[in-house]
Amino acid sequence: MNAIELHERITESKDWAALLFVICLGIVTVNKSISWVRFSEFIRLAYSDKYNKIYRDSSNLLDGFTVSMFFLQLFSFSFFILLALQQFDAKENNSFILYIQVFTFLCVFILSKLLIDKIIATAFKIEEFAEQFNLLKVNYRTYLSLLLLPINIILFYNPITSNAFFWVLIVSLFSLNVVTYIVALKLYQNLLLRKIFYFILYLCTLEIAPYYFIYNWFTKN
Repeated sequence: MNAIELHERITESKDWAALLFVICLGIVTVNKSISWVRFSEFIRLAYSDKYNKIYRDSSNLLDGFTVSMFFLQLFSFSFFILLALQQFDAKENNSFILYIQVFTFLCVFILSKLLIDKIIATAFKIEEFAEQFNLLKVNYRTYLSLLLLPINIILFYNPITSNAFFWVLIVSLFSLNVVTYIVALKLYQNLLLRKIFYFILYLCTLEIAPYYFIYNWFTKN
């Protein structure tokens, strides 16, 4: 009789993801409880720009609400990038290690971009526009990350095989990001017309070139 060999099935624990999802939901709950009025205006960003008008001062970029929701943005977008990489990559990866790599890269990229942004804005003498523009981007991208959070949870625990679904999400996020720039141009058109040359240099240097290089790096690696 042939001996039956039993092999232990090793499955990766997903407790780390559950903990991070709980942290994200905790951030939302705390902000909703502490800043109920502000949070109520924030969740209306999809169809109202009242939040941007009320909290347009650059000091709001570093307040508790914006910073905590910024971390939510990092967690959510890192999860989506993790899921996309695993969807389009045939290799088996340790999810936690890959997530840490993605999260670290995203943090370094955004913080480096903000630092260079500050230097260039000062050199071009468009600090006022740069600070308000960054606040506007943070608001809309945080809003997108909030919408993306339940999708991340579903996809993480119920993976799908369809690449088309991910492409639809990626194209949708890209399109909404473009809408953010259009809204910014509309809000600050008077300021931009006075400094259009500097704005074009600023846009090419910080809003086009970095993403172009990242796209090339990902496609080649």
